Amino acid sequence: MSDLTFNKIAGAVLATGLAIVGLREVSTAVFAPHPLEKPGYAIDVPEEAGGGGAAAAEAPIDWGTVLPVADIAAGEASFAKCRSCHTINQGGANGTGPNLYGVMGQKPGTHAGFAYSPAMIEHGNQVGTWQFEDMSEFLKAPQKHIAGTKMTFVGLKRTDERVNMIAYLNAQGSNLPPPPPNPVAAPAEGAAPEGAPTAVEGGAPAAAPEPAPAA
Repeated sequence: MSDLTFNKIAGAVLATGLAIVGLREVSTAVFAPHPLEKPGYAIDVPEEAGGGGAAAAEAPIDWGTVLPVADIAAGEASFAKCRSCHTINQGGANGTGPNLYGVMGQKPGTHAGFAYSPAMIEHGNQVGTWQFEDMSEFLKAPQKHIAGTKMTFVGLKRTDERVNMIAYLNAQGSNLPPPPPNPVAAPAEGAAPEGAPTAVEGGAPAAAPEPAPAA
């Protein structure tokens, strides 16, 4: 190879290298990050619950109020979701799950002839017997309420459906008495506030007492 050819190749390689270095310097100058003149600050935005609003905590169930008016027929219809695993007639056989006749007020994990999970047996030792609130939380999310239970049912998320279901379970050989209703702290809708004149017989409101004359 002649010196002229070598010089041409070397010049081309050198020119290419210079072009690459030059492009890198130019791009660095154009796209280099520039510090802000005024520092900003982060704003914490709370996550919104589904439906566009913050999720309100579920109010506790007043079993003394809801059970006497529960729809047992609707609870029986909901129990159709459980019949593939449970029987509920007196003396019924165990299936994938235990027979549920008389389950309310019974100690969890003790129905004869069924092999319970250690988690359910331990839960029975802790709570003593199935009560309304405990059963409601279990039916709402079995795996969450008793981690390790054999019951893989997804749960009943609606409060009214759980109330009706528990009323039906309670009517099948249990008849566990509900607790007394919780006292109502606030006056009922339409009730007169304390100190207001009340109605007298005949429907006319009583007159407010006249102020005493000044001394």
